Amino acid sequence: MNVDILTKASFSVIGKEGSGLASDGMQWVPPLWREAEAHFDEIAQLAKYDDQGRILGLWGAMTDPGHAFKPWASHGKYLAGVEVEHGAEAPVGWCQWTIPAFRFVVAPCSKADYASVFHAVLDEYFPAHGHVLAGAVQECYADGGGDTLALYFPIERL
Repeated sequence: MNVDILTKASFSVIGKEGSGLASDGMQWVPPLWREAEAHFDEIAQLAKYDDQGRILGLWGAMTDPGHAFKPWASHGKYLAGVEVEHGAEAPVGWCQWTIPAFRFVVAPCSKADYASVFHAVLDEYFPAHGHVLAGAVQECYADGGGDTLALYFPIERL
């Protein structure tokens, strides 16, 4: 399995927020992305960009209903958005979250193999390496929202 271990300082995301049953995520999460994409011009100036003008990260940020960044159980919260500088203010109709610093196991995948990679990391890689999930899994669409993404599995809150 192709994974990396990395530490990421706390970071902020502005996006469209929703919540619902974890088992129904495919019904309530995609509309958040459609809404965020349709109104991206409202937050484009807040996004972090690299030296070549590319967005540094589109995030599917997740947390528990209590907003403690614990893993989803029966319900979860999701923020479809873009990484911004700390302190950036969300415009009306948008939400800002600050994801705490964690050490992550990062696994690349495509939308097509998302579920199989997700379960392989938790069911095979974690037990084989002595890891325990320490928070909600995060999604990073670094290629600007295409088919590829990286799943960030927190293994230690910093």
